[in-house]
Amino acid sequence: MIRWRKGTVESVRREWPGAVELDVVIGGDGSHRAMAYPALVGRPEPGDTVLLNTTALAMGLGTGGYAMVVAIPDRLPPDPSGPGHLVKARYTPLQATVLGADEQDSPHHALLRDADSLEGTPVVVADLHSALPPILAGLLAARPGTRVVYVMPDGGALPAWFSMSIARLRDAGALAATVTVGQAFGGDLEAVTVHTGLLAARLVLDAEVIVLAQGPGNLGTGTKWGFSGVSAGEAVNAAAVLSGRPVGSLRVSEGDRRERHIGVSHHSLTAYGRVALARARIPVPELGGEFGTRVAGEAAVLGERHELVPVAVHGLREELAAAEKDWGVRLSTMGRRLDEDLPYFLTAAAAGRDTATLL
Repeated sequence: MIRWRKGTVESVRREWPGAVELDVVIGGDGSHRAMAYPALVGRPEPGDTVLLNTTALAMGLGTGGYAMVVAIPDRLPPDPSGPGHLVKARYTPLQATVLGADEQDSPHHALLRDADSLEGTPVVVADLHSALPPILAGLLAARPGTRVVYVMPDGGALPAWFSMSIARLRDAGALAATVTVGQAFGGDLEAVTVHTGLLAARLVLDAEVIVLAQGPGNLGTGTKWGFSGVSAGEAVNAAAVLSGRPVGSLRVSEGDRRERHIGVSHHSLTAYGRVALARARIPVPELGGEFGTRVAGEAAVLGERHELVPVAVHGLREELAAAEKDWGVRLSTMGRRLDEDLPYFLTAAAAGRDTATLL
């Protein structure tokens, strides 16, 4: 259940498009990190009293371990104006109305009304949000200047504003735009479904490559089917039915403490091996050594349904490090940095490198 607290804004730590990170004093508990989305609640200033949802703090969450600003009771934001009747985060206290690219009031409605094809556009599908930067690093190192659009479904975070990676990738020119679909919101374009989100990315935003992965905050239960990354298999189906070229980026780890994620994660084996009914291209990194042999062996079962493509990883470590430095984006997955789980990042980058050969 939700934990509610009141707090006082002590200072603004940093901000990026759509989000403000704060230091907030909560009762006698001292200062805590908090996150506010000005489009929803207004912009908090030092000294403001804020109403907080402190559930994530109480649970000790990592990626989402912030108190969330629900309201600034003494200074409400102005009522929104303009078109839009798509309601996202529906029937929650912070439900928001946005203009969907696919709705009748949109200037793109006529284009999308009967749209039915991605025209062969590659769609790189990944489980975790942390795969987005390395996929881009591998792709853009092989084919600089490729126009990439990110489609963010609602399996993880709902507001795209939560992702500092999106903001920094945009600033660096590595990412052209974001489309938020389902209950997710805050992208450059909004869409009702993954299908219309993919079509909007291609037909409205002129994507040469589309990357689809959850926002921050993957949810898993340690069961075969109880994880939000199941949506990766569904995304393969959506890309295929729309005449795109689905590319399945494997989730691989050598540093995860959980056995089910060592080697090829059971998330990838389930999403691509059971949920994805359409044929996809699955890049398999040539990692070398005993671990590389293990990854290739575990991925082999996916060859019954998909096209397995061996991809060399030479030079990718250097390209990843250069991307992290040049783009100002932090390469991290589940708290592990580049050299703490190198195979994870090499595998995602290999998917990007392989996708460049399709253009």
